Amino acid sequence: MEPDIGPEDCPTVDGIPRLGLGTYRNTDPDQCTESVRTALELGYRHVDTAAMYDNEVAVGEGIRQAAVDREEVFLATKLWYTDLGRGDVREAARASLDRLGVDAVDLLYVHWPTETYVPDETLPAFAELYDDGLIDRIGVSNFSPELLEEAIDVCDAPIAANQVEMHPLLPQRELREACDRHDVELVAYTPIARGAVFDVPAIQDVASKHGVSEAQVSLTWLREKGVTAIPKATGRDHIADNWASLALELDDEDVAAIDGVDRRRREVDPSFGPWN
Repeated sequence: MEPDIGPEDCPTVDGIPRLGLGTYRNTDPDQCTESVRTALELGYRHVDTAAMYDNEVAVGEGIRQAAVDREEVFLATKLWYTDLGRGDVREAARASLDRLGVDAVDLLYVHWPTETYVPDETLPAFAELYDDGLIDRIGVSNFSPELLEEAIDVCDAPIAANQVEMHPLLPQRELREACDRHDVELVAYTPIARGAVFDVPAIQDVASKHGVSEAQVSLTWLREKGVTAIPKATGRDHIADNWASLALELDDEDVAAIDGVDRRRREVDPSFGPWN
């Protein structure tokens, strides 16, 4: 039985719904379209994609097929690191908008701070998109605390979000503190560590206590930390199970047990990551 949870039950911060649908590796066009449509009709109002995912067309089609007004959907995408030169940002952003079939997106991220990313060239170009109404918010992704502070100093428009890998096996304490200091929303990708949280005894125990999945426990733990999560899911059952996490409440004992997990694991670790 699917949860009776509506969009109004999902908390938002500065207009960003705290639970969204991630679409990384959802590259089959029909499946991706159906995943997005399903999520929106279940109650999701936050959809995350990227130019590099090669699915913006399908994501846009899923939004159009859903019985939900476009204005109700918080849509985020990202520009790949080859398109961050000042002369390339506008063209790349417009290409993403065309693929998505929208006039503007709610959030546009710098996907990785590498290759053509030059702060005092890339971020002013993003600020121009913001000023022109093509994007409602500027985001960065995979930025360390130091890179985040640099971006805030350089960009004339506010930095609204920093999207990074975060889950109970990668709690990102320092980065969370940096985001809190600067009023930047932390958005967690890979929030269930690609399934690794299923094998953590502390998380298993909390899930058993509440009669829910380990995925729901991880997503709720993130919400308890003041973090937005965008779990990737393709099938209806997983999409619905993640959404059901909004009905779960963890007590202090639960949170402390998860905080006490000393196992550490990073799932996304390219050689160009700023932590390497």
